[in-house]
Amino acid sequence: MKRIWALRGVITAAALAATTVACAGNNTKAPKGTVELGPRPFYLLTDMDEGPVKQVLQACARNPRPMQPSDFSIGHRGAPLQFPEHTEESYRAAARMGAGILECDVAFTKDQELVCRHSQCDLHTTTNILETDLASQCSQPFSPFDGSNPASAQCCTSDITLAEFKTLKGKMDGANPRATTVEGYLQGTPPYRTDLYSARGTLLSHRESIALFQQLGVKMTPELKTPSVPMPWQGTYTQQDYAHQLIQEYRDAGVPPQQVFPQSFLLEDVRYWIDHEGAYGRQAVYLDGRDSQGLDPQNPGTWQPDMATLAGYGVNIIAPPLWMLVTTDSHNQIVPSPYAEAARAADLDVIAWSLERSGPLTGGGGWYYQSVAPAIDNDGDTFTLLDVLARQVGVIGVFSDWPATTTFYANCLQRFRSASK
Repeated sequence: MKRIWALRGVITAAALAATTVACAGNNTKAPKGTVELGPRPFYLLTDMDEGPVKQVLQACARNPRPMQPSDFSIGHRGAPLQFPEHTEESYRAAARMGAGILECDVAFTKDQELVCRHSQCDLHTTTNILETDLASQCSQPFSPFDGSNPASAQCCTSDITLAEFKTLKGKMDGANPRATTVEGYLQGTPPYRTDLYSARGTLLSHRESIALFQQLGVKMTPELKTPSVPMPWQGTYTQQDYAHQLIQEYRDAGVPPQQVFPQSFLLEDVRYWIDHEGAYGRQAVYLDGRDSQGLDPQNPGTWQPDMATLAGYGVNIIAPPLWMLVTTDSHNQIVPSPYAEAARAADLDVIAWSLERSGPLTGGGGWYYQSVAPAIDNDGDTFTLLDVLARQVGVIGVFSDWPATTTFYANCLQRFRSASK
């Protein structure tokens, strides 16, 4: 993945005029694979505060040329704002919205096969397993709300075989903690999502996801999920076996390393890929979740290892949650954080996660926007933040739960860059 977001600085009136002219040009040849944005990017655009960025995006919205798929737009678990995550339907929706890269989070089954799930132990909230005979194999059976203790269950991919996994149906992630029945427990979809597209929900093995992504013509970013069971699993299956198996399935499918960006929150996994998996390792992504261990993006003393050390290990791409990359200045404007500036100084490429994950932004946006909550008060601020990430932080990609938003922005800013030359 190469840097394409070198454009930074103030949008001038001359550049805006040039962009407007460029956006009014004749249609170009439609891209391979039709991109359909739907209404959401334009809803967000209408809701933006007035300013030059909004004007550029409005000019782009009037552009009759078709949108192009973009590697900047990464489908986070597919398109889980409205489709059950990690399902064929979710992935197809994300690709149709122009996501150039799709994510399969990878967990392993009882028979050591790889499947697409966000967590090894989330089947009770992301599938219908509790309504099937396989519920008897769950690590923890369903326990109803008793007036004091919330309803609970735990069902893991490692509890069942691949063949059994394939009999399940994906659903929108969620559970009702006050439920007294399984049926009520499964009805926990957050109000800003929808169950309109949950009638299907086709689950995929990792190999099946690779075949689907090849068919869709997208690049791939598998995440090796941290195991929820002791390793080595079953006495022989080690963490390195697990990490190698993920890469080997791309080799077996003939996927070029340039199309694969393996990810892990465990630095040991990333370093294993760098040291042992050749070209696949050079594109390994270190998912930085060290905020749970005390990392403060404003305080370099808490970054252990620091950016230079990561680069010395051979890490080329780092991916923190988007809030770690931004802060606010004295004028309450969103600006890059010291963490973001240090990553750029170490020549690390940066990917941010995950846009449109927290629901409406009218109340400050939730966990993903915590560092800039005072500057967030409407849904249109999605584009305001995205613009800072792209043009000031210089991220090379953004995970989104609704890739149409990032696809629209990527196309508009690419056209702005071209018009400004």
